Amino acid sequence: MRTTFLRTVACLAMFGSAITAHAQAYPTKTITMIVPFAAGGPTDTVARLVAQSMGNKLKQQIIIENVGGAGGTIGAARVAKSAPDGYTLFLHHIGQSTAPGLYRKLTYNAIDSFEPIGLITDVPMTLVARKDFPAKDFKEMLAYIKANKAKVTYANAGLGSASHLCGMLFMTAIGTDLTTVPYKGTGPAMNDLLGGQVDFMCDQTTNTTSQIKSGKIKVYGVTTKARLASMPDVPTLNEAGLPGFEVAVWHGLYAPKGTPKPIVDTLAGALQTALKDPVVKQRFADLGTEPVADSRARPEALRAHLKSEIDRWGPIITKAGVYAD
Repeated sequence: MRTTFLRTVACLAMFGSAITAHAQAYPTKTITMIVPFAAGGPTDTVARLVAQSMGNKLKQQIIIENVGGAGGTIGAARVAKSAPDGYTLFLHHIGQSTAPGLYRKLTYNAIDSFEPIGLITDVPMTLVARKDFPAKDFKEMLAYIKANKAKVTYANAGLGSASHLCGMLFMTAIGTDLTTVPYKGTGPAMNDLLGGQVDFMCDQTTNTTSQIKSGKIKVYGVTTKARLASMPDVPTLNEAGLPGFEVAVWHGLYAPKGTPKPIVDTLAGALQTALKDPVVKQRFADLGTEPVADSRARPEALRAHLKSEIDRWGPIITKAGVYAD
């Protein structure tokens, strides 16, 4: 029995050493970062900025793969089933916390199917419209919408997307239901807004700032408590006439459940380095946002935030009665 016991201990020690050695060598090949939305949207923009800088730190390329559809749940399900070896990552926004309330049949658990790596950024949103929308300010916009609700169209990036959530809260706040036009990602929705095929949408500054500053779309308000430094002349929706209206879109990075802790820690370290990168910080500033503090770019911070956001959005979604199978 003593011999068997010693052999067991030796095997466990060897197994532990193998895991440690693997983690120390990581990464040895290209890493794939899944973005659950179409290319060109705001989450895709955040992912590409972070992936480039993280790849430099890890000395391996991180490629972006866009797996859109079903409000981000198709991409999430794919990552949940991926090998937990650190070579498949998942960058998602607030939709990770709203999916449990919106979808009756998820093939994964928003918390238990993933290893959190860290938060990335909190992105403000803007209420924007096509360039020739007939309203010069929010007051006129609201009057026009209420008078023409049967023909006004609101674009979003699909069920569970940030633009869908913001629009849902907006319609609740003004007490008016509008015709919504869902897309497979904010990129395609923005293209149709630019082309005048839809009237307005609520979208992240990472996707709207350059279009606003170039005069290609109109902006009627931001969803933050205070005005943005990048757009100081744009009022908050609270100022404009919607008291207490506030929405921010946070982004987080995950790995599949079971990814070894040393690898998760390596990825978290690379993320923290990326968020201090002057290039990333400047680009984020140009887009109307900024990286989170170092203390939030950590696994435990994202885990706690995700749980609190699920608890926050669940009752709101239930009250709105919006579900998908």
